[in-house]
Amino acid sequence: MIERTEIATNGGPAAAELVLPEGDHKVPGIIVIHEWWGINDDIRRLCGLFAAQGIAALAVDLYGGRSTTDAAEAYKLSDEMKTPRSLEIMSAALNTLAAHPRSTGKVAITGFCLGGAMALVAACNLPALAASVPFYGLGKDEYLNGYKTSVPVLGHYAKNDGFISLDRARKIAAGVNESGGTFELCEYDAGHAFMREADPSAYHAPSAALAWDRTIAFLKKHLG
Repeated sequence: MIERTEIATNGGPAAAELVLPEGDHKVPGIIVIHEWWGINDDIRRLCGLFAAQGIAALAVDLYGGRSTTDAAEAYKLSDEMKTPRSLEIMSAALNTLAAHPRSTGKVAITGFCLGGAMALVAACNLPALAASVPFYGLGKDEYLNGYKTSVPVLGHYAKNDGFISLDRARKIAAGVNESGGTFELCEYDAGHAFMREADPSAYHAPSAALAWDRTIAFLKKHLG
């Protein structure tokens, strides 16, 4: 069941949608950041899958309540989104989820496309995170803290991605590891957005299944 809620931030409230595992026991949490479309049914589907694995999933809206199915509008929304404000929202989401009555206090973050970029930015700026799992997204260098982070990262990137540079993903992963952090880079024989099940032109079932299994194993290791 999806619970629509708001996260308090210094810049005003941000919308979010929470999916909790069944029961009343304490569970870890994960912040889920949407693609450039905004929060949609595919993001809600993924939140449900995390909840089924015993992880409270909080989908955070970086678009102020807007979403679209039109690529031109999605480009406009992503262009209007500002990383400092997104960091403020993600930081507040981390605190909110960690303080939830059902929470163990351990919180990870994941994201897809634009959300993957923000999940990586969060890893480099929010050290209280337990883990970060970006999917085919890379943030701007100015927000990546010189590729230094104490947050363990598992990154999923496609070999046939026309939007994201795999070479840059490799460079960032190497930089994190050389700086004493941990960035495990996974590469897939797929294209961009291979996890997007509702889009047959992008979805690649074998890669999606492998990436999901790796993600759950990684989260269970770092969230307990």
